[in-house]
Amino acid sequence: MIYEMRTYTLKPGSVEQFEKNFAAALPNRLKLSKLSAFWHTEIGPLNQVIHVWEYNDLNQRAAVRAQAGKLPDWPPKSDGAILEMQSEIYNPAPFMHPLGSRDYGQGNIYEMRSYTFQPGTMPQVIDRWTQCIPYREEYSPLAAGMYTELGGLNKWVHIWPYKSLNDRNKVRAEASKSDHWPPGKLGALPMVRQENKILVPAAFSPMK
Repeated sequence: MIYEMRTYTLKPGSVEQFEKNFAAALPNRLKLSKLSAFWHTEIGPLNQVIHVWEYNDLNQRAAVRAQAGKLPDWPPKSDGAILEMQSEIYNPAPFMHPLGSRDYGQGNIYEMRSYTFQPGTMPQVIDRWTQCIPYREEYSPLAAGMYTELGGLNKWVHIWPYKSLNDRNKVRAEASKSDHWPPGKLGALPMVRQENKILVPAAFSPMK
């Protein structure tokens, strides 16, 4: 299984209409493959929408996208709102549950944290996370832990659902007291960049 994460930066003020257009065109597109999530940014780079698609492999992705291009209403109307488009292909970590397959409780915001490591260190990153994630999930569930195969390489992304920003702050403070979290307590790995975004799901997103 792979995930394609498509990030579109839109003109200010256009996110609401873009989501309406996307929702209107989505039913026919869903006949071809699964949408795992759709969010817009609330904190971080603003006016972004992020949609994540699940595929068996790159061959299925190519076949589905060829079929989707023949649909009369796909891609959705953008009304000239798209300023930039990015696409990345992710492999799920061995411990990751499929996106949307778990009960995230009352979570209605998501934090996406992206860490870029130096080349060659991703196997160590996954190993350390595999050791530490059971302890972190004592405080809140992990929605996604995955690494790039295509796009911005050497990138590790983890996504967490929370009830609110206050809940996020509380959970992160409690988790940091653990002897087993964060994974850096097992020894720091050379990191190039850290980024985070607070995301809100669209009304039609499978992950609410």
